[in-house]
Amino acid sequence: MLEPKDIDFIADKGISLNQFKTHILNFKTGFPHSNLYSAAIVNNGILRFSEKQVNELIRFFDSNSRQRNMLKFVPASGAASRMFKHLFEFRDQLDKNKTDELLKDENFNSVAYFFKHLSEFAFYEDLSERMKHDGHNIEEFIQKKDYKAIIDHLLDSNGLSYASLPKALLRFHNYNDGARLAIEEHLVEGAVYCKNAKDEVNIHFTVSPEHREKFIETIENLKGKYEAMFGVQFNIDLSIQKPSTDMIAVDLQNEPMRDSKGNLVFRPGGHGALIENLNDIEGDIIFVKNIDNIVPDKLRESTYTYKKLIAAHLIKVQQQTFEYLKELELENITKEKIAEIELFAEQELFIDLSMITSAKNKPEFLFKKLNRPIRVCGMVKNEGEPGGGPFWVLNDSGEKSLQIVESSQINLENKSQKKIVSDATHFNPVDLVCGVLNYQGKKFNLKNFVDPQTGFISIKSQNGKELKAQELPGLWNGAMADWITIFVECPIITFNPVKIINDLLREQHQ
Repeated sequence: MLEPKDIDFIADKGISLNQFKTHILNFKTGFPHSNLYSAAIVNNGILRFSEKQVNELIRFFDSNSRQRNMLKFVPASGAASRMFKHLFEFRDQLDKNKTDELLKDENFNSVAYFFKHLSEFAFYEDLSERMKHDGHNIEEFIQKKDYKAIIDHLLDSNGLSYASLPKALLRFHNYNDGARLAIEEHLVEGAVYCKNAKDEVNIHFTVSPEHREKFIETIENLKGKYEAMFGVQFNIDLSIQKPSTDMIAVDLQNEPMRDSKGNLVFRPGGHGALIENLNDIEGDIIFVKNIDNIVPDKLRESTYTYKKLIAAHLIKVQQQTFEYLKELELENITKEKIAEIELFAEQELFIDLSMITSAKNKPEFLFKKLNRPIRVCGMVKNEGEPGGGPFWVLNDSGEKSLQIVESSQINLENKSQKKIVSDATHFNPVDLVCGVLNYQGKKFNLKNFVDPQTGFISIKSQNGKELKAQELPGLWNGAMADWITIFVECPIITFNPVKIINDLLREQHQ
């Protein structure tokens, strides 16, 4: 039962009472599974370009991109604490009698591997200096296996505070002129493929409120270096996840959770909340890429090539789509032109036209289907990495569309659905380029293209109590469900995420 103070608290977050009731209802009814029709594979939903086509698209991008209002959108609000899970666990178990036993596991993801290669991390010099400031020699501590002190200085607030910082502000890569933070690598990338005719580079980071000031300070200290290096001007904006996108937490009986003071407990709505941030920013062609999927300079050419390629393909199909939309507005459009547009919609935009009921409603139907935001998504071959994948999905009306689907959205107990998953060849590395203007040059309201039935519910723990948490439809899943979607195969080298700290020891990050 809601109390008056609850209603005020909900309203202060910008959440309506009807929205709140819908969130509670979602916990009770759950979300339906995605109805997979088939895996999207090369020649059936995923485009594969020849070397000649790649080169042509790169030339097209270089000739046309700088006239567009391009922007790089980087979700960067998550804390890095999950990267250090194995170090936290090791420290909790540590005592002098068990150190050798705990270090027996020497596989790549182990704590032993972390300490054996500690000096190879880009943050090693910072860590060494911090320990020296406290009167410690890091090499001596390694030799005598005093690992707790090293972990303390790396993770805790009296050291580098890496456990409480976002990934963006961690040192990722070593260079001759010093180690770079993850955020620096995004400035470098943006300077190459996101530069307009005025040599301006527009980048937008989503950040947590507690990290905002640190972001601002870091950007101000760094951007001059890269402006001079690349001859550009960076226009960098920050935004935070809106409180109105937070979701109520409930107990296992679907009753709202309360804290020790009796206040309702809300949790962030997941990355799907960022559709609000994406909707608010100004841009024509928007690149979306996660903060941790970056490589050092020596491996960057493939990244540049395929970022330009998927953007070029977007621009080309968008131009043609806009031309056809203008023709569909004409009263005297010919049957031949309609047939031409149908072919384009099916073969180039992967739109299912089976729902056209008659020749009479074709222009109206085609106009509606073409007048939507467009996204071109890079897809890489699945080599065992976790994550969502590209599928053909059926909606409640039996209409087929290309979607990025997470495993949690699939009923894997259904044999036919499980078989479709086993047929999948690619997965989603979160490498998108988005066209968010309509054919009249006006911004789409992106919130109109979200499928609200694609949220997530999971079991979490807080203060020793189990609770149910709800997430909004994912940014590249349900939040973009009604976009025109095109998948393009990209090489695996374009996907190099850092999920745990040891990933920075991989060859791609050294």
